[in-house]
Amino acid sequence: MTLTQLKYAICVAQCNSLNEAAKKLYITQPSLSTAIQALEREAGIELFYRSQSGIIVTPEGEEFIGYARQVVEQYDLLDAKYIEKTNVKKKFSVSMQHYTFAVQAFVQLVKHFGMEEYEFAVHEAKTYEVIEDVKNLKSEIGILYINEFNEKVLQKIFADANLEFHPLLECGVYVYLWKKHPLAEEKEITLEQLLEYPCLSFEQGSHNSFYFAEEVLSTFQYKQLIKANDRATMLNLMVGLNGYTLCSGIICEELNGSEYMAVKLKSSEKMTIGYLLRKGSTLSPIGEKYLEEIARYKEMGLQKSYSLRL
Repeated sequence: MTLTQLKYAICVAQCNSLNEAAKKLYITQPSLSTAIQALEREAGIELFYRSQSGIIVTPEGEEFIGYARQVVEQYDLLDAKYIEKTNVKKKFSVSMQHYTFAVQAFVQLVKHFGMEEYEFAVHEAKTYEVIEDVKNLKSEIGILYINEFNEKVLQKIFADANLEFHPLLECGVYVYLWKKHPLAEEKEITLEQLLEYPCLSFEQGSHNSFYFAEEVLSTFQYKQLIKANDRATMLNLMVGLNGYTLCSGIICEELNGSEYMAVKLKSSEKMTIGYLLRKGSTLSPIGEKYLEEIARYKEMGLQKSYSLRL
């Protein structure tokens, strides 16, 4: 197994095509195909499904490519520092469910460290993708929540992926809505009051299990339910349709603006927001600083008697 083979595999995974990857690598398609097949034989797994429509990475291949990226990136760092002797930026990446507070903490992190010496990446993603990003070393940290309903299932998935969940804060459940919503003046809202309005939920794609839902009470039989892919669309639907979503409560006006609010849901449900980390790994200094920034929102939530989300 050579570094060149690993680079080839990474490129094929990115292109989903042997022909396109061969062009980028400046080699012939037969040579690339032979190299990939030799790598598969040595690794003892099938990295790619091959069909007339193209190439798809297998589940085993996804894990292998994650490790391959780590090896190649580490080599590039060594090469840049000790051979080419070029300046190399330190990297930090985080994946998260759609939490504005986590994005705002990232903003503060970038402002603190600056971008001259650091290369940053942030991924707002579906629940399954957050887990995969940390598992495959795409991100150092993954931010998501667990509760009584999904904890056993998700903890097993974390363990199988060699990940650990570390709690950050416990939250109640709030209704997140437009300030001109008919229920905006209520001190507390019941699920029955919400039946006449569309519930908004983040789409989870092919992994659309109740256990992967970003909103609590995912098994409740909502009279009206709309799936959305991003936060901007969610906010537009709140205004246009008097929609709402269930959240953990802290309003991040710096990013979402001042037109939205959170009202306590009449429910005993709790959610624990935390971070995923690979087992046995140590947080980088920049990762520690990121979690410190998130802790500031925890303190804010305690002061205001409500918690975090969207």
